[in-house]
Amino acid sequence: MAEHLPEGPTPSIPELPPDQGGPVQVSRVTRFLQRAFEIVVGPARRITDPQLFHKISLAAFLAWVGLGADGLSSSAYGPEAAFRALGENTFLAIPLSILTAFTVVVIAVSYMRIIERFPAGGGGYVVATKLLGPGAGLMSGTALLVDYVLTIAISLASCSESIFSLFPPSLQALRIPFTFLLLGALTLLNLRGVRESVAVISPIFLIFIVSHVGAIVAAVVLNLHQIPVEVNHLREQSSRAVQETGWIALLMLLFRAFTLGGGTYTGIEAVSNGVPMLREPKVETAKATMRYMAFSLAFIAGGILFGYLLYQVHPVPGKTLNAVLWYAVAGQLFPPGSHLGSALVAIVLLSAGALLFVAAQTGFLGGPRVLVYMALDRWVPSRFANLSERLVSSNGVMFMGIAAAAVLAITGGAVHVLVVLYSINVFLTFSLAQLGMIRDALNLRREGKPWRQPLTVSGLGFLVTGLLLIGTVGFKFSEGGWATLLVTTILAMCCVAIRRHYIRTAQSLHRLDDTLTTVPLPRGEPTAAPMQRHAQTAILTVTNFGGLGIHSLLNQFRIFPNQFKQIVFISVGAIDSGRFKGADEIESLRTSTERELQKYVDFARKLGIPAEYRYSIGTDIVDELEALCLEASKDYPRSVTFGGQLVFQKEGAIVRWLHNQTCPALQRRLAFHGLPMVILPVRVY
Repeated sequence: MAEHLPEGPTPSIPELPPDQGGPVQVSRVTRFLQRAFEIVVGPARRITDPQLFHKISLAAFLAWVGLGADGLSSSAYGPEAAFRALGENTFLAIPLSILTAFTVVVIAVSYMRIIERFPAGGGGYVVATKLLGPGAGLMSGTALLVDYVLTIAISLASCSESIFSLFPPSLQALRIPFTFLLLGALTLLNLRGVRESVAVISPIFLIFIVSHVGAIVAAVVLNLHQIPVEVNHLREQSSRAVQETGWIALLMLLFRAFTLGGGTYTGIEAVSNGVPMLREPKVETAKATMRYMAFSLAFIAGGILFGYLLYQVHPVPGKTLNAVLWYAVAGQLFPPGSHLGSALVAIVLLSAGALLFVAAQTGFLGGPRVLVYMALDRWVPSRFANLSERLVSSNGVMFMGIAAAAVLAITGGAVHVLVVLYSINVFLTFSLAQLGMIRDALNLRREGKPWRQPLTVSGLGFLVTGLLLIGTVGFKFSEGGWATLLVTTILAMCCVAIRRHYIRTAQSLHRLDDTLTTVPLPRGEPTAAPMQRHAQTAILTVTNFGGLGIHSLLNQFRIFPNQFKQIVFISVGAIDSGRFKGADEIESLRTSTERELQKYVDFARKLGIPAEYRYSIGTDIVDELEALCLEASKDYPRSVTFGGQLVFQKEGAIVRWLHNQTCPALQRRLAFHGLPMVILPVRVY
């Protein structure tokens, strides 16, 4: 029989000095940097502001500036690439300009139908996902992401190249650092917010529109007498070419030129991606924006091609074809040596170079929106759906900036290399979107609704964009276009791996839900005992009612039996990009958060434990939880905070990045306030 030790006096344990806690002390330098960052990025926005959505949304004009600059800026290189591909057959510039304008209108009209059918935004990615399946959606989304990154890279590289063409060769070494400086400035500008970034660059856009439209109109008006001559020349030269080489060779030449100028059509899809950022009524605003974009792009791109023909523009060393054209127009408008002519050319060229900087904005607007939709579908880390205090998809903005910087570093900012990589993916997205809309039209037919016009529009759009895709891949693949397709494929494979991880985690949590949400509860009436200020209190952070929260609740009482007499459930209704669509969505989030918390309170009281809940609505979950915990600990001084954290068997840096680290971050925050927090592990197999 075991021998019992004699009982001795109770050991005297000295008490710890009271921990006053308090916020982290920061140095003056740190405070200065924090203040500077707030000035640059801007202060946090108030979710409760009734005018918030009106203040941050874009009217049709500002949307035209922010989303239409990409297409318009391509007039600096798209028409030139197409015209050069004609070689000596410049007479084909007339059908080429008509074909270019026609293609812009076809793509724009087809995307206006996408806007009508999918008013929540998402563009080609959402269309492909909902109508063709997740695989097609993944192809469309990754293609769009790569295209938007290349949009930023080629726009800024072309901008710096255009500006530095005015300086002597000795300063060319500064071009790449200047490009990175532009990239950093635009990234910071977008961290402030969409509307602010667009408003800053709108004067550049207006100068470009006025100067280019004016120059094109002047070129046509001054050469009206030349138009019949060129039309007759087209007829004669076409007949001669057909006799010498045949129709097929002539059409293939025109098709090659049409395809190599395909960069002209990029950016048209950006409006359908960004519908949520537009002003109410969003659909009508989006359609008006698309009309502005289509008309301006068709007029300027087609007008430049026609101007090449009217002035018989030929390559001049050290000058773009556009520069040669504008010098010719100025020479006809003003006498030789006129300062007004030089000023006109300088304004047109500088506005074109500056618009290339503005065009990069399309990548910063469209790219983060695609990441948001892909994050909601679990193709990319869920943190890309989060919003900053400025209600900006800051993670997406940073990703686009870093990716564009990598592309610029790898290619050395060489425009001729970036042009080869560019515009392949956008036609893949175009084609998938139009194919999806063809299926939508056939669904309308089965439902007995009007379908002929939608089918015609989408069918024509698929024909045009499909031909552009085939031609672009065929002509650019061996020149380096394979690299774009390779990167897109690798990105898609990474997305598949991420989605598989999220699906396995969700399956584990579903098993936990099935087990714990059906746990037998006492049959008696729920306790109605009130909360006691000085009773031992557990503060538990939870999300939606389910297995994860119940596991944390029961685990806390298992580890600390008979220790805590009551519980406070706290939660944050996180406003992410998926929910930030209007005041009604925020109110719905508030209601659903209260409903889920009430389920926890009912569950605890059914177990005989007094309980209450507290919550807030915000974008930064850790900040909001910290404030709620501090408030609850003041009301219940004898309290300890608990939180459940997913734990994986093989948990590396990538797995931790895929899941939020809210509990560890909150634990560090509370520690500096002198408040204990216990993290309860929830194992995931």
